[in-house]
Amino acid sequence: MTTGGDMERRSFTEIRTAGRRIEGYAATFNSEARMGGFVETIAPGAFRGALAGDVLAMLDHDPGKVLGRTRSGTLRLTEDSRGLAFSLDLPDTQAGRDVLALAERDDLGGMSFGFMVPQGGDSWNGERRTLRTVTLKEISVVSAWPAYPDTEIALRALRHSVDADRRRRALILAQVNT
Repeated sequence: MTTGGDMERRSFTEIRTAGRRIEGYAATFNSEARMGGFVETIAPGAFRGALAGDVLAMLDHDPGKVLGRTRSGTLRLTEDSRGLAFSLDLPDTQAGRDVLALAERDDLGGMSFGFMVPQGGDSWNGERRTLRTVTLKEISVVSAWPAYPDTEIALRALRHSVDADRRRRALILAQVNT
């Protein structure tokens, strides 16, 4: 695994809807992911320095399906004690409508993020990698499986209060073993 220049991607699965906005976590700290031949965790503070840049939100890492960005204010990112939280105002585009429809049906696989690791931004202990500092490039709504299994998809519908409790439930997705 090289660091310092290669783009990497990791997935998580927590998304909530509220009107045309989705919210949740694009990454969580201290949860393990099996990445083929190694196990990876993200240390608290790993995103701190990356939040000042312009980060894109996309559908399935496709640059042709931009859903928002921090520069315009349609994507808001914060790092808290749990991980990298996001709030995304979905556009009235085909991709935005698709994401909203899939989220409301519980059909989304979760969230992912694309990043680069600067020199010294990770540490290794045998086959265990800890990400300590990352350069965040994008977050993506994904329709497949997450790399990190410790997050959930939770849906919230403000306009349908009867359905709100049902949609708040968390769905734990099975980790895909590669």
